[in-house]
Amino acid sequence: MKKDIIRWKIPLIILIVGAALFYSFPLKDKIKLGLDLRGGVHLALEVEADKAVSSAVKKYASEIRELMNKKEIDYDSVASRDSTLIIKLFDDKALSAAKDIMAEYAIFQAQGWNKDTRELAFSLKEAAITEIEGNAIDQALETIRSRIDQFGVAEPSIQREGNNRIIVQLPGIEDPERAMKLIGKTALLEFKLVDEEHNIQEAREGKIPPGSEILYEKKVDKETGEITKTPYLLKKEALLTGDFLTDAHISIDTQYNEPYVSISFNKAGSKIFARITEQNVGKRLAIILDNNVYSDPVIREKIPSGKAQITGNFTEEEARDLAIVLRAGALPAPIKVQENRTVGPSLGQDSISKGFKSVIIGGLLVVVFMVVYYRVSGLVANIALLLNIILLGGVLAYFRATLTLPGIAGIILTIGMAVDANILIFERIREELRQGRPARVAIENGFAKAFLTILDANLTTIIAAIILFQYGTGPVKGFAITLTIGILASMFTAIFVCRVIFDLRLARKGMKKLSI
Repeated sequence: MKKDIIRWKIPLIILIVGAALFYSFPLKDKIKLGLDLRGGVHLALEVEADKAVSSAVKKYASEIRELMNKKEIDYDSVASRDSTLIIKLFDDKALSAAKDIMAEYAIFQAQGWNKDTRELAFSLKEAAITEIEGNAIDQALETIRSRIDQFGVAEPSIQREGNNRIIVQLPGIEDPERAMKLIGKTALLEFKLVDEEHNIQEAREGKIPPGSEILYEKKVDKETGEITKTPYLLKKEALLTGDFLTDAHISIDTQYNEPYVSISFNKAGSKIFARITEQNVGKRLAIILDNNVYSDPVIREKIPSGKAQITGNFTEEEARDLAIVLRAGALPAPIKVQENRTVGPSLGQDSISKGFKSVIIGGLLVVVFMVVYYRVSGLVANIALLLNIILLGGVLAYFRATLTLPGIAGIILTIGMAVDANILIFERIREELRQGRPARVAIENGFAKAFLTILDANLTTIIAAIILFQYGTGPVKGFAITLTIGILASMFTAIFVCRVIFDLRLARKGMKKLSI
């Protein structure tokens, strides 16, 4: 038996424990701390998916408008209202042609023709609405992840929750307000012509011309914080959007030494931009981001390069953040912050201190109890417990796991469950010894009889942990992970390692009595 133990069991234990020690050193650099321990920002965001639907219908309206112009169909207007698209005709002569065009758009269903208003209405099908809303949330998730990655937050947690919620956790962030502005900016970039044919003052008094709108340029005084708004009368139709953008980066104006954002369009966008600038030389083209006018330069000549500049008296940080959101793309729909919690680093450090203190105190109490109650066998259980903690740390370090406060609770629970397995084994061995069986037989029977009980208890706990991991949020998942790893490690240490140690003791010549 001694040769069998030395041949493969002891080397296996040394190999596994050695690997755990190797991967866990240094532990503080391998295991990431969660939001509750490190401090940072927790955001619960709601994606206004219905706005994505109305935005999609608006784009279809623009597309259908161009198609009707191309086919020279006589119509009054093509407009959108929520999930409904409305084609207004001058009379019913073009009704058949308009229906033929809409027949190509299978996602719309006809709502009927109103003779009095001369309006032909179509609404999005339910399946199309569901698909657009789902895609909007998925796209918002990826856009937010891209922005945060470029912002430089280490180990963020971004995940979808429920139908239209996104949970964002940014541990260790130093400027939470800046991060929230970056995440929440819709970043809808539009180029619209300034309406120079009508009077802005009359428009502000309520006489807004059809096809025009009033938007504002908002400037913040960096010294006083005072906000000034300059009104602009613009054409409603966007001639170009940020959908065609390929790059955005910060540049410095050599004349005024001020930062601005340089943008570049793809091939299709460059052609559109070239056509816009060629057809509107001498006119002003407003550059708008999220309904805020940043500049309205005069078009001097055709610009075939597909490059433009966004100026706005930026700080370098503001220009860099603007470039980030433009590169990452616009959010498909606005988002609302439903919950905003900031965890200070001091609170996180206090949680770490208390958490590890509880682990040490709980561990010491268990160690003392096992030695007092089970004597030398209790010492064997304590060795197994120490190896269990080493294995747990090694696995967490190997997978670069995130440790949270519930995760520490999982470690503490693991300590208790690991010792519980040893207690079951020891009590079975005691029963065998009380019945007068020799130490070797008592150990073999004790391990054999306790095995199924330990397996059942641990298996049911692992099943519960898997359910917690599947349906729980971040901190709950951390608890489930540490608990599962700890249980698997305790099965190895309590059943395999302890048995090897007992077998080594039995192999010693002259051992007549088992200290248990």
